[in-house]
Amino acid sequence: MSGGHSGSGPDGQGARSGARRDLNFRRPSIARVYDYVLGGRDHFEIDRKAAHSFLNVVPEAGQLAKDNRHFMRRSVRFMVAEAGIRQIIDIGSGLPTAGNVHQVAHEIDPSVHVVYVDNDPMVLAHAMAMLDDDTTTVITSDLRTPEAIFDDPETHKLIDTSQPFGVLIAGILHHLSDEDDPAGIAAEIRERLSPGSYLAICNFLGEEPRARDLERGFLDGLGSGRFRTWEENRSYFEGLEMVPPGLVYANKWRPDEATAKDHPVETLYVGGVGRKP
Repeated sequence: MSGGHSGSGPDGQGARSGARRDLNFRRPSIARVYDYVLGGRDHFEIDRKAAHSFLNVVPEAGQLAKDNRHFMRRSVRFMVAEAGIRQIIDIGSGLPTAGNVHQVAHEIDPSVHVVYVDNDPMVLAHAMAMLDDDTTTVITSDLRTPEAIFDDPETHKLIDTSQPFGVLIAGILHHLSDEDDPAGIAAEIRERLSPGSYLAICNFLGEEPRARDLERGFLDGLGSGRFRTWEENRSYFEGLEMVPPGLVYANKWRPDEATAKDHPVETLYVGGVGRKP
């Protein structure tokens, strides 16, 4: 692995050792591929090769990974600073980078509870080494089994689902095939939301020819990739009240000084936040 593991201490070391035994070095990992594209250190040659399967097709696609992170941070700031949310579940969190959900939230209120969820054991190892307070935890689970996420004892320790909470699904649903039924998964998650809760989602948009080229690059490199239409993306928010400006190109959702302005591929990525009445 490039750069080695982060963190130290007996608890983190034990988690890292256990996770390392579960690592699959023969297949690329979505979390590690994104880490590479974002300029991180925790990836293998097989992950870099997978990344270049789509970067060679659309070189600017690396910017979309950054757009994904910036959308996530803006949606967290909205939930905490404007909507008063004090508990968040980040599904498909990926490897820790600067400006993680709990760091963004704790700049506003250090008491915010955050549960990170990812199916890559390396994420567990790194997050366990990084997290050192009782407001944040990480669980190894999969978006395709929402019940396992919401019923996990670690989730219940930090998230009171009878009260409003936020859920983030950033850049994950476009990795699910139609057979995985992403619309059904989103519906199950919406059903789990208590009134006043928020759901933030961002994904690739598959309505341009270059989006289809990028989708094929994802399929070639990662073995997953299904970029959907505006209507398919809107279906993820069915029954929710959309926070203005609604479902839009991700960089147009409440942009701030860190948001990239009008770059060539921003029309390939959409995002929105909905509130459960």
